[in-house]
Formats: sequence, structure tokens, C-alpha cells
Amino acid sequence: MDNQILHNTLQHSKKYNRLFDYLKQYGRVAIAFSGGTDSSFLLKVASNALGHNVLAITARTPYIPRWEISEAEEFCKTYSIQHKIIALQFHETIRNNPENRCYLCKKILFGTMIQEARNEGIEHVFDGTNADDLSDYRPGIRALHELGIISPLLECGFGKNDIRELSKAMGLEVWDKPAYACLLTRLPYNQPVEDSDFERIEKAELFIEKSGFRPVRVRVQGNDARIEMSKDLFVRFIQENFFEKAVAYLKSLGFNFISLDLEGYRKGSFNLTIEK
Repeated sequence: MDNQILHNTLQHSKKYNRLFDYLKQYGRVAIAFSGGTDSSFLLKVASNALGHNVLAITARTPYIPRWEISEAEEFCKTYSIQHKIIALQFHETIRNNPENRCYLCKKILFGTMIQEARNEGIEHVFDGTNADDLSDYRPGIRALHELGIISPLLECGFGKNDIRELSKAMGLEVWDKPAYACLLTRLPYNQPVEDSDFERIEKAELFIEKSGFRPVRVRVQGNDARIEMSKDLFVRFIQENFFEKAVAYLKSLGFNFISLDLEGYRKGSFNLTIEK
């Protein structure tokens, strides 16, 4: 869909036009790109506004699912957007999964992205933070402010529903993609983490999601796995006897006890353990 057709399709959206005009004021920009709904929407609108003056930067770390990297690559290929992947090791400052790990991680990731952007002669780095993110526990947002990262969706008043609605109108396949977070969120705070933990969590979640149960989280404590999914999936999970397949597969990954969380899926359930 070219720019003119896109503008005609979205003429009713004042927010889209506001974001488009906001982005047009910049020359070349770099966008932190995870492949999720928010950053995909921002990246596509930036590409519409700035053409080839956009660089997508994706971080590859042990705690980011590999399929997310692959989907980010595919998105950029589909829309002919310049894309750079930077590989980062599991930094020792977050090895024990501290309560401020999101802040520490963002400082490392975005500090590296800023340097990559500077190497390309790019001054401004954007991210996909939106207005709804402010209502969640997001210590990483402070790191973005400290580093001078720009959040156009937040600046232009976009919430999650706005992003999904306009992404659908633009024909972006990720418009209804469930929200994801790094695999560190599946583990308790203040406990040592091994790289091997990420591999089996990713495998467990992929197995369940590919069977039609999404969104899902597999929260892990030691060798115990707690499955979180939307409550409206509980009946099918039991009636189709998929729970038996899930138990067998997760045990093959080394988990001892597997449970279904009766509270259902919710963001950052380990955040409840943080002392306020």
C-alpha cells in the first residue's frame, strides 16, 4: 500500500496524521524494533513519513525469544526497511534478576543502540512506548528518559487500542499480536538465572501457543512451571485433554510439577512479590 492510498484509507484518523507529521520533522532516525505491535506500527508509519531515512535496530539477547528476532527480520524484509541486529550477552548486572532489572537492561540495550545509531550518523533514537505503558510497572521508562530516547506514540497520545485499530487499517499482520515481554519476566526476582532457563521457557510457550492457546506465560520457579492463559481458554484446555499433552511436554523439558494458574493470564504476575 503506497503512501497516497494509505492516507486516503486513514483520513478519518487525526491521530495517524498527527503522528505522521510529528515524524516528518526528523531527518534520519533509528527505531528500537522488537517486532511487537507497538514498534511495528511506529516503524511502518516512520517508513511512510521518512522513506529510507529509517533504521530499525533489534537487540538479540539470551532472554529475548528467537522467534521474535525472526519475526522482526521478516517484517523489515516485507517493507524494505533497513534493519540491524545487535547481539548482546547476558549482562552480569541482571544475572540475579533484580527488581530493577528492566531499568538496568534498558540502560544497556538503549545505550548500545544509541552508539549504533551514532555510527550510522543518526542523532535520534525512537521507541514504541505508548500511553497505556504508564499504567504498568515499567522501571525501564526512567532509563529511556535518562538516555534521551524519544517515544513518538506517547508524545502523540496513542494508546494500545489506537495502535491496534490503525495497524489493522494499514494491513499490518501484527495488529492483533499478543503483548510479549522478555523471558526474564517468567522468573522470580532476586534469584540466579541460567541461560538454559530461557530455552525451555521459550519451548514450553511455543508448544502451547502453536496449539491455539494464546496469550500464554509459563512462569518458572526452580523446576516447577505455572501456566498462565486467558480464563476463557480453560474449558477447552481441559475438555480437549490438551493439559495432558502440555504436562508430558513440559516434563520432557525438565519440569517436575506443572500447574494451571486459576487467576489466568495477567501482565507481570511476579511483580506482586515486590515490596512497595
